[in-house]
Amino acid sequence: MASRNKIKMSDVVVIIPAYNHGETVAGVASDALKLGFPVIVVDDGSTDNTGKSLDGLSGAIVLRHNKNSGKGAALKTGMKIAAETATWAVTLDADGQHFPGDVKALLSVIPSHGRPIIVGQREGMESAPWTSRFGRRFSNFWVWVSGGPLISDSQSGFRAYPLPETLNLDVEAGGYQYEIEVLVKAHHAGIPIMEAPVRVAYKTRVPRISHFHPFYDFLRNTGTFSRLITKRIFAPCLRGVKADGKKGVVKR
Repeated sequence: MASRNKIKMSDVVVIIPAYNHGETVAGVASDALKLGFPVIVVDDGSTDNTGKSLDGLSGAIVLRHNKNSGKGAALKTGMKIAAETATWAVTLDADGQHFPGDVKALLSVIPSHGRPIIVGQREGMESAPWTSRFGRRFSNFWVWVSGGPLISDSQSGFRAYPLPETLNLDVEAGGYQYEIEVLVKAHHAGIPIMEAPVRVAYKTRVPRISHFHPFYDFLRNTGTFSRLITKRIFAPCLRGVKADGKKGVVKR
């Protein structure tokens, strides 16, 4: 069994992107703060009471976008600040589906030698809406076709990212598609992708607010996959062609 990396508390920042999650975000952030890690909440231009609920949150860094720019943009904003002091960012959603207590379980699988992305493999998806279950299978397949890793939960937002390596991947997508593209580009860059089981809750007293729209995000996902597949086919670096046009061996 591979030895695990003993990560210091100061090495990790928890990032929570939020858009119109006024009923849940403060509770999620409070539970995350109890773990002892620094917490950054990125209010991505919310128009509900998210801002007001965060005003009363003590102990977290709250960043705000003037307008809604998408989940990926919110994650990158949080990571840039986190990278100033930490080497790992753990991301979780603001809608209450994740259990912040699983953060340490996610970090515990990081090997002593290596800087992987850890994806939280959600257990209990049987209770999830059919759109979520179908979307996960659809995404898993096309991430692989796009040249990414073959994993079981490519849509999970509960992840641990190495910093600054993740920021250096130059991911173009700004919405939910960021979490797809980052896996593909990390795989191309030689960053390992690992999974760890995490709990998920879809039945709560507070209605779960999701901004994932099956039709529109299906189209956006398709556009992202098409761009990634096209690059996989035609990018010289992936065809074993050097920058000077001569055929050669690409070192990975």
